[in-house]
Amino acid sequence: MFNKVVVANRGAVAARVLRALNAMGIHSVAVYSEADAGAPYLEMAGEAYAIGPAPARESYLNQDALIEVLRKSHSDGLHPGYGFLSENAGFAQRVVNAGARFIGPSPRWIEAMGHKTRARELAAEHGMPMAAGSGVLPADPAAALAAARAIGFPVLVKPAGGGGGIGMLPAKDEGELVAAVERSRSMAERGFGNAEVYLERLIERPRHVEFQVLGDTHGSAAHLFERDCSTQRRNQKVIEEAPAPGIARARTDAVAEQIAGIMRKMGYDNIGTVEMLMAGDGSFSVLEMNTRLQAEHGVTEEVTGVDLVQAQVRSAAGERLSDILPVRILLKGHALQARVYAEDPRNFFPSPGRLKVFRPPQDPRVRVETGYAEGRDVTPHYDPMVAKVIVHAGTREQAIDHLADALGAFDIQGIKHNLPAVLAVLRSEAFRAGRVHTGLIPEVLSQRKAA
Repeated sequence: MFNKVVVANRGAVAARVLRALNAMGIHSVAVYSEADAGAPYLEMAGEAYAIGPAPARESYLNQDALIEVLRKSHSDGLHPGYGFLSENAGFAQRVVNAGARFIGPSPRWIEAMGHKTRARELAAEHGMPMAAGSGVLPADPAAALAAARAIGFPVLVKPAGGGGGIGMLPAKDEGELVAAVERSRSMAERGFGNAEVYLERLIERPRHVEFQVLGDTHGSAAHLFERDCSTQRRNQKVIEEAPAPGIARARTDAVAEQIAGIMRKMGYDNIGTVEMLMAGDGSFSVLEMNTRLQAEHGVTEEVTGVDLVQAQVRSAAGERLSDILPVRILLKGHALQARVYAEDPRNFFPSPGRLKVFRPPQDPRVRVETGYAEGRDVTPHYDPMVAKVIVHAGTREQAIDHLADALGAFDIQGIKHNLPAVLAVLRSEAFRAGRVHTGLIPEVLSQRKAA
């Protein structure tokens, strides 16, 4: 097992990983930018190191600074969290070269699956259903236009080296494409240090269903069922739930088993998520694979009883999956997560500022993941998510009511936030009936505005 682990991230995910390391008795090391100095989660770490100015490129994306912390702290492991460098194969290899272990898939799998276009090619080779898409786009705008014409409009421009909805931009025709490609490249470079982008056929009103997998270094892999992440705004998830509502259990189980079988055959060796789109006819197609912990992992933990962060650490330490997971993983009840963002609930633009009041719900049955505290500033330098609120109940209807009550009790002042929009969606007839799709949030809000 690890002796000491650097958590190379910030905010809610840093707090979550630090909590897991502390529970396992592993010494922990936090890092922070100038903007995050004094953040509450830093007190959870045994050691904390400053790594640079507020801009991510000069701190959380600064590989040299992070490797220096790894060496200076004499750590034998590094957990990347999600976002930033979590899917950067070159960085993972640098961690290995520094004599430590990267707590995630081995660099070769991050290279193969973390790069979205190569992951699509690999998934297709193993028989997974795929939506139409392109390879990495060259700099020539004419090539992008030719690729889009071959796929057919509308298309989605997507970063090849990152996820989280960052840099995903639709283009409904040729007039919108070139500008969308350039903007996506710029956002990808800032967010992931990789400006490569590709195109994918844009499916209208799909459902976004993803499958959680975990492998080990001994050739085993298993799935932990699925999550529905369809309730999004601007291609970024807002409400996630497990299991997916309104889909026959036999159908999702069959897809999950197929994915787990492919992961075993390939030798995939740590945590990962296969994201899929479900069209109106019920057909699934692979969207991408994320070779990291997901922000929505908590709902899977709630319905399976498996601590995914601890499982990920144990797998990276060389333990066998048979020792990490229960012999039989059972689904119990229903879990929902809402992401609380510092943003205007009408147009979803970021709303940085000081949290003059920040009082999460105090119900012990409600799980709140956050890296903030009252009086802290939400800066424009990072993702505007300020908290995740997770509930678990016996039925989906009970979970919806429980989450709505919890969000209604969340007192936030000093910034604009998305709680009014999230509550409107939770209380909508379409959501309660399980008629979720990626366009549901704007649909519900437009109906609310018209009323």
